Amino acid sequence: MNINVAIWAIFLVIFFICLDFVHGLSVKNVIDSPLLTEKIDTNRTIIVDVNGQGNFKSVQAAINSVPDGNSDWIIIHVRKGTYREKVHVPLKKPYIFMRGNGKGRTSIVWAESSTDNSKSATFRVEAPNFVAFGISFKNQALNGVTSTSQNKSSVAALVGADKVAFYHCAFLSSHNTLFDYKGRHYYDDCYIQGSIDFIFGRGQSLFHSCEIFVIADRRVEIHGSVTAQSRYSAKENSGFVFVEGKVYGIGGVYLGRAKGAYSRVIFAHTYLSKTIVPQGWTNWSSPGSTKNLYHAEYKCYGPGSGTEGRAPWSKQLNDKEAMPFLSVDFIQGKEWLPAWL
Repeated sequence: MNINVAIWAIFLVIFFICLDFVHGLSVKNVIDSPLLTEKIDTNRTIIVDVNGQGNFKSVQAAINSVPDGNSDWIIIHVRKGTYREKVHVPLKKPYIFMRGNGKGRTSIVWAESSTDNSKSATFRVEAPNFVAFGISFKNQALNGVTSTSQNKSSVAALVGADKVAFYHCAFLSSHNTLFDYKGRHYYDDCYIQGSIDFIFGRGQSLFHSCEIFVIADRRVEIHGSVTAQSRYSAKENSGFVFVEGKVYGIGGVYLGRAKGAYSRVIFAHTYLSKTIVPQGWTNWSSPGSTKNLYHAEYKCYGPGSGTEGRAPWSKQLNDKEAMPFLSVDFIQGKEWLPAWL
């Protein structure tokens, strides 16, 4: 199988499997580690064991062992345990499948806050064609209720490459948790926790069946926000789409705040608890015209989904308007799909 076809078989077609309402499917398939391993079709495995029972004790050491310019899939199996290290997947090391033993059992943890998002990140992936399964990425710099300067962030993961996917992973911090920096990304059944701008960046990303937990931030009166999506022109393909997940937690937050005059975020078929404030959306960091903002909801439900009091520029989509965001067209993947899919 062509290598580009393989990554999209994993990255995009599973999207079809999961979104049963898109194509009228009646049964959801569980996206598990054996299925992903089968799709990747490799017998090259590096074992990381914190107790020294594998090839390496460090996740970074295992990544460093992958040859620069790698063109064949390699599995890095990170066994259960807490790995206290910063981890970086550099540009020259693509085609890595990092497989954990479950987000409650395999954790990569660091503690650093900084005015530089990249510097603070516990985990950073800059190589294309990367898949992670069953791993927690945590930044402990701001534990619980946040207490340090608002100008410092504590990024759990920075995703800065094209064709990257996370399955059954967790991203834990409080301020700027998930830096979805750039590229096309897919998140399935992930847990994301934070308070202010905790999913941010200019990625072109789909979040399917993700659980989003809000932590109250007591430093400021202004509400936090689940998303802060950066899009500065109509020519940019970036945007965040959330489908079939749930948003709940402590304190009040916006679904998103605009970063750039063309900021684009859509929540579809998502449970919204009362932690979502009635206004829903804010443009306080992009105070100019709101005519090009695309902050939208589609058939959401729950006590935080009411339309009364919503920001006047935000949209409640109909079926026709929502459809482009509920298919692979949004991440422009059709040209990579093999005929048998």
